[in-house]
Amino acid sequence: MEKNKSKITTKHCDKNEKKERAEKTKNEKAKSDKIDKETKSNKKSATSKSENKKGQKGFFWFLGISAMSVALLLGCQFFFENTITGKEKFYNNTRINGIDVGGMSVAEAENVVLTDMLNSKKEIEIEFVSKDKSWLLNGSDFEVSNKIQPMVKQISMYGKDGNFFQNLKKSKEIEENGKDFQISYVNILADVNAKIEQIVEEVEQESRPASLVFQPNDEETFLVDKGQNAVLVDRDKLYKEIENSLKSGKKVKIEIPIIEIENQIDIDALKNSVVKRSEFSTSYQTSSAARKNNVKKAIDSFNGMIVEPGQTISFNETTGKRTEENGYKNAHIIVGGVYVDGVGGGVCQASTTLYNALLLADVDVLSANHHSLPASYVPLSFDAMVSGSYSDLVFKNTLDNPIYIKTYADDSNVKVEIYGQKFDDGVTIKRRAELVKVLPHNGDKIVADTKGEYANRILYKGEYLRIKYPREGYESKGYLQYYKDGKLDHEKEIRHDFYLAQDGVVMEGVESPVDGMVIPASEVKIIKPQKVTKATEEMVRNKLQKTNPSEYNP
Repeated sequence: MEKNKSKITTKHCDKNEKKERAEKTKNEKAKSDKIDKETKSNKKSATSKSENKKGQKGFFWFLGISAMSVALLLGCQFFFENTITGKEKFYNNTRINGIDVGGMSVAEAENVVLTDMLNSKKEIEIEFVSKDKSWLLNGSDFEVSNKIQPMVKQISMYGKDGNFFQNLKKSKEIEENGKDFQISYVNILADVNAKIEQIVEEVEQESRPASLVFQPNDEETFLVDKGQNAVLVDRDKLYKEIENSLKSGKKVKIEIPIIEIENQIDIDALKNSVVKRSEFSTSYQTSSAARKNNVKKAIDSFNGMIVEPGQTISFNETTGKRTEENGYKNAHIIVGGVYVDGVGGGVCQASTTLYNALLLADVDVLSANHHSLPASYVPLSFDAMVSGSYSDLVFKNTLDNPIYIKTYADDSNVKVEIYGQKFDDGVTIKRRAELVKVLPHNGDKIVADTKGEYANRILYKGEYLRIKYPREGYESKGYLQYYKDGKLDHEKEIRHDFYLAQDGVVMEGVESPVDGMVIPASEVKIIKPQKVTKATEEMVRNKLQKTNPSEYNP
């Protein structure tokens, strides 16, 4: 029974526990549902707030995007109108040289600008000044070039040749602020550069180096010419001045800007670059006035002559024809070993004096010939015979610098001086004549005057008239001697001549004397053929030595 009671109690307790747990579970569930409800409520509230915020933000984004879209649309419309459909038209507020070309086509703008240029061109007057010279150019000197069209075209593409945003930015700037493009007159005037360059050429001058001025007739033979500075026009500066001046006014005066480059010279070095290389003189004191005239006239042809390196000079070409028309007179000349009168007699003394001066100056002589008879004023093999028809004195300047010739002739002497670059240190030149052999003559040759040329002086046989004396001949050589510091270094043979012996000529009358006529003894002594001995040659040498003038030692 107790046992059963216990079971009943236990069952009852179990029911109570179950009931309590059920209520507890119910309460907890209720509580949990409440919490869940509150949580859901809070979440809903938060969600609602978040959604409100999102809504507000989206609204502003919508407004921004809408504004941008409108702006973009407007920009696209503007860009389209001005760049696509109006590609050939200028943006509003676009000016060229102050002229409003906004909305114009290229052709319209070109016409407007060209018209303005043509009107303005009429007023252009530019005076260029440089030192004491001036040049005047006006509108009539120029034509408007065909450069306007491409320049206007190029301007029209401003703000249309970049990317979308670049073009948009530029177009907006022009619309708001405007822009003035300048086309310079310098760029659109045809041949303006050519016109200005003509003026520039007159202003500019090349440099001329310093040089010596040869004054053969003055006491100071050489003066220094400082030359000429180079003068250049500053073209960049000039064109800028032209452009700026035309902007400020149509009538302008422009001082041409120049750049002067000074010569750098050493006057002392220049003066010392030329020295007297030689001088040589001969005497003609006893000559006739006519012969002196001829010598002086011939030698004066060379006074002041400058012979450039490589240049060749002919005596005959320089003096010209020896005629009376050219101022030459009759005087003794040698023809076939005989002295006869002829126009220009004496010029061989001028050529001989020049020849010896050239030798002592070490100038290269290409051609020189001896006379048929030895000259009395120079030693054997140092004469220079000239004839217009077959003999000439020719020389060439083989030096590195010019040679200068100064001549002088008074009533007694003729003199030649040669100037040029210095000899090597210590070098001097002398002459030496060598008599190789005396060539004997054959004495007199008696010739009958069959033509009666001398009948007024000789008529009968046994009457004699000397026409020509016999002369011995000579084989000779000429040398140039080169000295170094006063000692003979070497010598070279320059001539080997033969002055042929000359037979004497005696004319005899051809008429027979009348019986009983006495012919006076002739005063003419017939000369027999010459016999040459050592004594004869020694005597000849002594005689010839007297013709050697004193040497000039440079």
